[in-house]
Amino acid sequence: MKCPRCVQRIHRAAQSCPHCGFSLADADANFGDGEVTLRSLTDAAGLLRRGGRRKVESAMEEIGRKFPQIFVAVYTGPLGEVANIRQFGFWLLNRAAFEDIPVGKPNEAGILFTIDPESKAAAVTFGYLLDPFLDESDTFECLSRAHSHWLDGRYADGLVKAILHLGGILAKRSRQARRAPEKFERKVLPPPQMGDLVRRIRSGHRVPEEQPVTEEVEK
Repeated sequence: MKCPRCVQRIHRAAQSCPHCGFSLADADANFGDGEVTLRSLTDAAGLLRRGGRRKVESAMEEIGRKFPQIFVAVYTGPLGEVANIRQFGFWLLNRAAFEDIPVGKPNEAGILFTIDPESKAAAVTFGYLLDPFLDESDTFECLSRAHSHWLDGRYADGLVKAILHLGGILAKRSRQARRAPEKFERKVLPPPQMGDLVRRIRSGHRVPEEQPVTEEVEK
């Protein structure tokens, strides 16, 4: 990952950035250290009309159906003049309690889109369980798909484009992981705390841990 402050590459397991010292405590000092309760789609800026909101929710739900271990969240709102959207996204994904996300899906498996309409900035933050499957070039691609729509004020259309592109990337990585699982082994946490991104689920039963499967969930 890259440090939300200095944008230097750091290890996910690091408690603070070795380059600038940034940590969650610094983000807490800026935004608060308490739990934030909100929905996975929180349009605090009022950018989405009813029809557009439903389109975005459908795209988010589609990701959840295809990849049941993860979730997508969206937050829109003004962050203020001194706020850094990368730091805010990092903080929110760590501190948010999404009331409409099942407890079995931890924030470490979340992908958060943040839009600040006042500064005309957007960012994507993802939890460490996505590390083997996503990098910042992927999230940049997602934002690029939305950029022209957002310039025209069509925030819902832009979000749908970005989320659909994200789904395509995850499907591609799922196929790659099935062919070469060793390339996707997670190294930042010990095995008991890790799971596969995509695990086929039938009749409510997971594939046993000793038989990892990285495969798209059928519709």
